[in-house]
Amino acid sequence: MKINSLKKEISIADLKKFLDRKVIEFNTPAFIKDDPICIPHLFSKKQDIEIAGFFAAIFAWGIRKTIINKCGSLLQLMDNAPYDFCVHHSDNDLKRLEKFCHRTFNDTDLLYFISFLKFHYSKHKSLESAFFNNKTIQQFSKDHIIEYSLNHFYQYFFSLDDVPPRTKKHIASPAKNSTCKRLNMFLRWMVRVDDKGVDFGLWKKIVPSQLICPVDVHVTRVAKDFNLLKRKQVDWLAAIELTEVLKKMDPYDPVKYDFALFGLGVLEKY
Repeated sequence: MKINSLKKEISIADLKKFLDRKVIEFNTPAFIKDDPICIPHLFSKKQDIEIAGFFAAIFAWGIRKTIINKCGSLLQLMDNAPYDFCVHHSDNDLKRLEKFCHRTFNDTDLLYFISFLKFHYSKHKSLESAFFNNKTIQQFSKDHIIEYSLNHFYQYFFSLDDVPPRTKKHIASPAKNSTCKRLNMFLRWMVRVDDKGVDFGLWKKIVPSQLICPVDVHVTRVAKDFNLLKRKQVDWLAAIELTEVLKKMDPYDPVKYDFALFGLGVLEKY
């Protein structure tokens, strides 16, 4: 079936078959090298993967090649050892970060990010606990855990003294009605179990079925064209709505369709 022949009236069964084929097409090791996920794939140590992946996700707006190049520049400034740099840097080491920027993210923001990462890793072995802890798991149902966890992460991330007000725009939250595209993408990388070698599946406190699909303008356009998303506003509720529809196709791994929707919207210019 050609893409142009697909209509909004296509049955959910036929659409599932089509999107499943697109997942198989795009969810392959070949996807990695041209996507920001290539940055955490440079590392094998869990903490390095987490930190590199976190920055890659936060930087992920704009042209993918530029995002990858900026991440590479940052890693070089960190001696290509992000965990060691964040935890053990000296004041002199931080000077080399001066004038770093990516779009609206500048050295002021970067220094705060590193302060947070040093603080967190001084108490925890993984960044997972910044998002998910025992209290979160016990008190909130699986249907709301991502929403609560992202709101919790926002509050926790900005809990240090002397937070630069400008830096708060770089961490989204459902409470601010954002789709939280970049953080949901980061969670997909860390949580989703992927036998194709793309996503990492390092975090085990939640399961892939609880993830929320990353939603940006490209995914939104394709999803609306296939009648997977009806909400006009591109906000947190839109991300929830789309994910709930995708769960009808695969209740155990709904965000795998991110590969299909992103691939159609960005790579195939659908």
